[in-house]
Amino acid sequence: MKRRQFTATLLAATAATQPLLSHAQGTPVEGKQYVRLGQPLAAAGGGKIEVVEFFWYGCPHCNDFEPMLDAWAKKLPADVVFRRVPVAFRDEPFGTHQRIYYALEAMNQVDALHRKVFYAIHNDRQRLDKPADISAFMAKNGVDGAKFLDVFNSFGVQTKARQAKQLAEAYKIDGVPALGIQGRFYTSGTLAGSTAQALQVTDYLVQQIRKGG
Repeated sequence: MKRRQFTATLLAATAATQPLLSHAQGTPVEGKQYVRLGQPLAAAGGGKIEVVEFFWYGCPHCNDFEPMLDAWAKKLPADVVFRRVPVAFRDEPFGTHQRIYYALEAMNQVDALHRKVFYAIHNDRQRLDKPADISAFMAKNGVDGAKFLDVFNSFGVQTKARQAKQLAEAYKIDGVPALGIQGRFYTSGTLAGSTAQALQVTDYLVQQIRKGG
C-alpha cells in the first residue's frame, strides 16, 4: 500500500516483480533489500532488539502476510521484541482502522480479534469504517460494542494513533507491510522480493545488531 495512494497499478507492478526478485540469494544488500535510516530512532524494546511491523487492515498484502508473520513472531529469541504499528496514510479509512487496533490492544483483544478484523474486511467484505458497523462486528465476536466504541474514541487510543503516525513518518514508511528494525533499518516485501524474504532480511539485520553491527 503506497503512501497516500493505493492503486491497482501499484499492486500489479509489485506482484509482477516478486517472482523475479524471489530468486535473489546471498547476503542482503543495503539499499536493495533493506534501507538504513539516515537518522536513527530511539528503539522502544526495553534493552531488547525491537522489530516493528507497519500495517493497514485494508491492505491485501498485509492480510496475506499475517499468518506467516504471526508464526515468525512466535519463534523469536528472548532478546527480540515484536510489536505492530497500524499506519494512517490519510485520515479515512486508515485512521479508523488504526484506532480499531489500538482499542483492541487496550482491551487485551488483539490475540482474539486481530486476525478476525482482517478476515471481516478481506473475506466478508466489511469496510469497518463506521461506528455502527464496528460495534456490530465487536458484539458478534463477544465484545461489548458500546464499551469498545468508548475505548475506540478515548484519549489514550487517539494518543497511540498520533504516536504511530510519528513513528511511520520517522521511518519514512511509504508502503505496507513493512518492517522496522531497532530504529535503524527497514525492509519490506517490495524491497526484499517477497514478504517471506523480508522476514529473512529482518533475521539477518537482527543478527548484525546482535553482533554490534
